[in-house]
Formats: sequence, C-alpha cells, structure tokens
Amino acid sequence: MTKIIMRALAPVTLALILAGCGGTSSSGEAGEKAGAEKTEGAEANEANEGPKDAVTLSAQQIADAGIEVTRPTVGGVAGAIELSATIEGDPQGVQVVSASVGGRLVSLTRNLGQPVGRGDPLAIIESREAASLKAEVEAARARAALAQSNLRREQRLFAERVSPEQDLVAARTAATEASIALRLAQQQLSATGSGGGALNRIAVRSPIAGQVIARSATLGQTVAADAELFRVANLSKVTVATSLVPSDAGRVKPGARVEVTAAGRRQEGRVTFVSPVLDETT
Repeated sequence: MTKIIMRALAPVTLALILAGCGGTSSSGEAGEKAGAEKTEGAEANEANEGPKDAVTLSAQQIADAGIEVTRPTVGGVAGAIELSATIEGDPQGVQVVSASVGGRLVSLTRNLGQPVGRGDPLAIIESREAASLKAEVEAARARAALAQSNLRREQRLFAERVSPEQDLVAARTAATEASIALRLAQQQLSATGSGGGALNRIAVRSPIAGQVIARSATLGQTVAADAELFRVANLSKVTVATSLVPSDAGRVKPGARVEVTAAGRRQEGRVTFVSPVLDETT
C-alpha cells in the first residue's frame, strides 16, 4: 500500500484564512484594537491619517460581517492535521468477477494490472451445465417454431371453416406458452454471460471498465459456480483512508477539504465519512 501524507482541513472561516495569510503580531494587535475601541467618529479621523488603500471597519461592522481577527500562526493553515494514510480503490468502483457456472477454465485473457473494458471477456469456462443451457435454448426455439407453424395452419383452417374455433384457441395458447419458454431459456443462458461460440463454453465478462487488481484463477483449474476469479477496479476515483486520534476526530467533518500528497503529486478531495466508532487496533 502506498503511504501518503493527508492534510484534513476543517471548513475554512475567515479567521483561518487570515491566520494563513502571514503578517506580524503587531498587525494582529492593531486589528483587535480597531475592532474593539474605534468609534465611527474616530474612524473618519484615523482614515485620513492612515494609508490611502486601508479599509477601516467599526466594531458594529465587524460584528455584522462575522469577521474574526486573530494572531497569525507560523507553520501553515491553522487547524490543519497532517496524517499518514493509504490509498485504496473506491469501494463503489470495485467489482468481484465470479464464475457463473461450474466447470474448467480453458482460457484466461487478462493478467494483473491490465486494463479491461465493460463486457470484455476475462476467461472461458468449459462446462456441462453450459452445454445443457444452450441445448435447452435450441430445444425451446424449435418448440416455439413448431407452435407458430401450427398456429398459422389453424388460422387458415378456421378461415376456411374447416377447423372449429376451439382448435384455433388451443393453437394460439400453445404458441404463447412456447414463446414464453424460449424467452425463459434465453434469459437463463444470458445470466451466465454466454453468447455465441461452442456449445459447452461460457465467457466470463467484466461488468465494468477498469483495471484487473486481483486474479485468483489458474488456467486448467476446475471452479465451482460463484467462485471468485477476478477483481476489477475503476481507478479513476480512489479512496484515502487514515486514522485520527479522538481529539482530532471531532474536528473533521464530512465535506471538509483534503489535500493528498504522494510521490511529489498533490490532489484535492473531500472527506466523505468519519467513523463514529473507535478502532481498538489503531
């Protein structure tokens, strides 16, 4: 895991902005005096004597604007917390790719670290179950075709007044049932990820675009249905996890700005979750 330095910043107020802007302590004291003692009459006199670009506020104006004046703090933005952390894949962007049916792995098309697109095949499984599912689809298709042929014949005979209406109704019902059975068989086969190809083979496909971050599959291995074969992650978005001491945990809230530095690169993000539970291991 990559070690990084993370600075979690509490929601910035003007006080924190002023604290990070530098300056001397004497300027801070002057600001405090201006905020506490000056009257509107004295304000006019002092404005004439001060620098032309100076802006002087009365105590009431300072209070109305919600401005806080404080001494500058040496060493960066006041309230910043520097922590070591780890970069992890976004939990919502990681997908486990499992075997849809049991069988033997006869082909593996991706290795660790390789990119993959959504729907790309990762492995091929040779399976008797796959053969059975595909055979059922073909049988259901044949039954549906026969039922449709019978329906057309009964429609013609009924129009010629050769066949009774009940025969037409029975043929229409049989055609509907055969069509439903075909769709069900196709859905069961589709759920395994199968497309065209050999009758007894099923392709295991990636559900998302991303990168292969784990591969537990081995060529020639016999796997059970639902066995994990790969993990694919969308690394365009990552999660930074760290531990806070209890005294700092109360200062960091969801939505707070975060600066992440790793290998000389800096990125910004937002805090999405602060656990309310203490971890005894950390």
